[in-house]
Amino acid sequence: MNKYILPVSVFGTVIGTAVLLKNHMTGGRCTSKATITGKTVVITGANTGIGKETARELAKRGGRIIMGCRDMEKCETAAKEIRGKTLNRHVYACKLDLASMKSIREFAEKIKREEQRVDVLINNAGVMRCPAGKTEDGFDMQFGVNHLGHFLLTNLLLDKLKESAPSRVINLASLAHIVGKMDFEDLHSEKKKFDTKQAYCQSKLANVLFTRELAKRLQGTGVTVNAVHPGVVATELGRHTNLHQSQFSTTVLSPFFTLLVKSPELGAQPSVYLAVSEEMEGVTGGYYDVMTEKEPAPEALDEDVARRLWEVSSRLVGLEEEGQLKPPTEVQSRAAQPVLAQTQGQSVGTVGL
Repeated sequence: MNKYILPVSVFGTVIGTAVLLKNHMTGGRCTSKATITGKTVVITGANTGIGKETARELAKRGGRIIMGCRDMEKCETAAKEIRGKTLNRHVYACKLDLASMKSIREFAEKIKREEQRVDVLINNAGVMRCPAGKTEDGFDMQFGVNHLGHFLLTNLLLDKLKESAPSRVINLASLAHIVGKMDFEDLHSEKKKFDTKQAYCQSKLANVLFTRELAKRLQGTGVTVNAVHPGVVATELGRHTNLHQSQFSTTVLSPFFTLLVKSPELGAQPSVYLAVSEEMEGVTGGYYDVMTEKEPAPEALDEDVARRLWEVSSRLVGLEEEGQLKPPTEVQSRAAQPVLAQTQGQSVGTVGL
């Protein structure tokens, strides 16, 4: 009997260490116990992956959840499942196709017409390294869905967010933004050979730039906005990345990916943290690597690039003609700096998707 004690002990130690290591590397769970009864949360891409788990967790905390999804059959199924598991009947499926400006406007009008308030907007939906393709309006699919779609939706819901203040906007970005470059001469990859990786990284850089510029323009309104890299998560988002397509990656790299890659439930924790945590009250303009604030890439800190992206995006989605949110005056901009500065760390986290 004694001969089994050592092997069992070693095996148990290895398993326990692996669990602790994975929990540390993936960021753990949101520790806030805050409830959001009476608050309305809008989540894009909420029928699967991080979005679905975010919706479930916030429903469990008492929120009124509006799930904006392209596939209504999957969305209805997910909403029904969440209602059953959380016993929260205020979970609703709504049609939203971020590859269509028309669909985005219809969704926003429905929210403004039917919802008394919007306390949290989580821009979660996205596409990653997909084949070359265009949105309904002719934009590159990744730039159109990941940035322009959420840019338009957020602007259309700003009045409702201001009326509901203090309120929060959360943009799901990615560590991939650090290698992104804004190519204003060819945002939709029409003049050069299409590079799906670069297109994705550009769209994620746009998410961070949009976050920082929007935070400036919302100074004094009670609406905060932050971007977050959720970590490397096992979701359908990575279906075009071709990971584990070789025998080497399957047999040799899989154990390391298992340690680094988190479940959708854990992947939702950063969004939940930014949505409900008491310590995030009033914090704006930040970039979070999981639940730790970090300084983003140098280009993401370029105010001129952020301003230009805003202006270009406004023209592309048709907000320029409608009277867009104006930039702050020079005095307001200077006053906003201490608020923005408190969310800027000094280091960049580990490489993720």
